[in-house]
Amino acid sequence: MKQKDQFDNLEKHTQWGIDVLEKFIKFVKERTEIELSYAKQLRNLSKKYQPKKNSKEEEEYRYTSARAFLATLNEMNDYAGQHEVISENMTSLITGELTRYVQELKQERKSHFHDGRKAQQHIETCWKQLEASKRRFERDCKEADRAQQYFEKMDADINVTKADVEKARQQAQLRHQMAEDSKAEYSSTLQKFNSEQHDHYYTHIPHIFQKIQEMEERRIVRIGESMKTFAEVDRQVIPIIGKCLDEITKAAESIDHKNDSQLVIEAFKSGFEPPGDVDFEDFTQPMKRTVSESSLSNSRADGKSEPKFGGKSKGKLWPFIKKNKSPKQQKEPLSHRFNEFMTSKPKIHCFRSLKRGGAGPEDFSNLPPEQRRKKLQQKVDELNRDIQKEMDQRDALTKMKDVYIKNPQMGDAASVDHRLAELGQNIEKLRLEVQKFEGWLAEVEGRLSMRSEARRQSGLYEAQNPSAVNSCAQDRESPDGSYTEEQSQETEMKVPATDFDDEFDDEEPLPTIGTCKALYTFEGQNEGTISVAEGEMLYVIEEDKGDGWTRIRRNEDEEGYVPTSYVEVYLDKNAKGAMTYI
Repeated sequence: MKQKDQFDNLEKHTQWGIDVLEKFIKFVKERTEIELSYAKQLRNLSKKYQPKKNSKEEEEYRYTSARAFLATLNEMNDYAGQHEVISENMTSLITGELTRYVQELKQERKSHFHDGRKAQQHIETCWKQLEASKRRFERDCKEADRAQQYFEKMDADINVTKADVEKARQQAQLRHQMAEDSKAEYSSTLQKFNSEQHDHYYTHIPHIFQKIQEMEERRIVRIGESMKTFAEVDRQVIPIIGKCLDEITKAAESIDHKNDSQLVIEAFKSGFEPPGDVDFEDFTQPMKRTVSESSLSNSRADGKSEPKFGGKSKGKLWPFIKKNKSPKQQKEPLSHRFNEFMTSKPKIHCFRSLKRGGAGPEDFSNLPPEQRRKKLQQKVDELNRDIQKEMDQRDALTKMKDVYIKNPQMGDAASVDHRLAELGQNIEKLRLEVQKFEGWLAEVEGRLSMRSEARRQSGLYEAQNPSAVNSCAQDRESPDGSYTEEQSQETEMKVPATDFDDEFDDEEPLPTIGTCKALYTFEGQNEGTISVAEGEMLYVIEEDKGDGWTRIRRNEDEEGYVPTSYVEVYLDKNAKGAMTYI
């Protein structure tokens, strides 16, 4: 019974050991799920912040800081991969192996306890046989004693016949023999039981216990090895994770703030010079300017209603200024009155819509020189890529046509001729476009180089003659502040009067605010523009308002707009709001 209790205790303990193994397996399995989930979240995080294809974000990654961030995202992707490796190794080396081992352990445990229960049942059977033999021997002995007593009683009785006595004697002898036989059987069973019991307690049971002990020790060793593997799986990826972190550190150290700043400068530089200093404006003395022999102020003083320009014709070319209806309107800036007129008379500024309408002019002339050069270069590269695509298609179709010619059963060679002709036309059109944009690009690059040289010479000249920058305008002023006849070498040009000229007959022309030199030849073909020749000196009457155009004057009757990037403007110290553009 005690032995049975020991088997029960061992059975409970070994079952607990198996439960510990299964608990550890479940723990590792949940750890692998966590690693996979973490890796997936890291990958999604890295993917979320990756630059989109063909988006503006791709341009941002030319900066070292953005490239460092991109490298960090890539390393985080590799970092996530190492957590996937942890999950895979734990699944294969721990979870899978231990699951198979637990199944084997359960089978082995079942076998050992089956052997133990079998041995226990055997010894119990032997014990029962011994007890049965013992009880039979005891019963036979008692039966023999009663038979002997009955025989003696019958033998002593004189009234009993001899036959009855003999019968009683034979019965006593039979019982006595049965007792002897039972005794012998009991003795034999007892010896057999003692032998079985000795083997049971000294051989079979110890052997079974030994096997159970070895099984339990193997289980303990196996769980220890699995825990060690659990740590080693993590340790194996630590160097790779360390490399990922080192690469992130390296990417961070590669950030060059000077380089990034230079890239910003290169990306957004316009090629224009910064504006000069704003001069002091003295409002205590009214400015008196004259643009011809009979100035507008003199004509008004003489009571004349129509100003004469050059003594030959009315100055009807520039109906850009509304009549001064009140002193308040006279104080308004000329640019403000011009803007009002441009809003009310779309016909006058139609050249602006021609130049800058829609998405901008085809040659990007509305952009600053440096930005224009970059746009033109991008356009040339894009057209060259398109040409290459068309040529690849043409080559493929040519090969297909050759195959059809050699093997007519595969297709009609004439069926691709139309498409080949279309591709040839497309390629020729694209090449013409490339030539056009390359011409504009060469023109811009030439101007930029000329402008750089002009800027260098201008800086040298200004350093040597600091007062000569505005000398053109100052030399033309008389002591009383009015312009003299020597102010201009302009040629007179008569312009036919328009249907709205009469509205502006008495308008005062805009005063000059500086001078400019034409850096390049410009053909003013649209209404409101003016043609200039390279190197020509002109007068500035309205600076660039941010739209890329400067208003200039050649003589009393000839004014118009030119691209600001085509002229070099010099400030007039007495002019308001004048700016210098190079």
